[in-house]
Amino acid sequence: KAILGRTKRGECGSPGELSGILSSDVIGSIEKNSTCGVFGILSEVKENKYTPIPVGTSGELALGEATVISTVKNGCRAEYKIEITEIDKSATGSKSFKIKVTDPTLITLTGGIVRGMSGSPIIQNGKLVGAVTHVMVNDPTEGYGIFIENMLNSIK
Repeated sequence: KAILGRTKRGECGSPGELSGILSSDVIGSIEKNSTCGVFGILSEVKENKYTPIPVGTSGELALGEATVISTVKNGCRAEYKIEITEIDKSATGSKSFKIKVTDPTLITLTGGIVRGMSGSPIIQNGKLVGAVTHVMVNDPTEGYGIFIENMLNSIK
């Protein structure tokens, strides 16, 4: 289990990062580590105060506004505005679509996308459509996302 430690802001040519501190608490096991994600089994499910989000398919993903959920500010969950700028509907790997951070708060905090944000959920039209996978080193406000269906299909 990792506890958020610090955030290093990204800049052109130097991607930032979120760093955590590992604790000795065991919360489950990792069953698979692949290009489409890290998957495992929780040993104990704690009470969840959040409402589940329906899954959106690659066919539902559209160019335009979306949000990313991350814990970059004091480890607290928040949604930040992004834009879907390109979509590769035939993508089967981890670079399914391009994203651009447009949220001024996230840009101020991190410079955009930083290492450690991989796996942060991407929401569009109230549906979970994917997750952050990569940052562009030459512009940390840009990066890639993976279709959630690619992640779910890789579990099988």
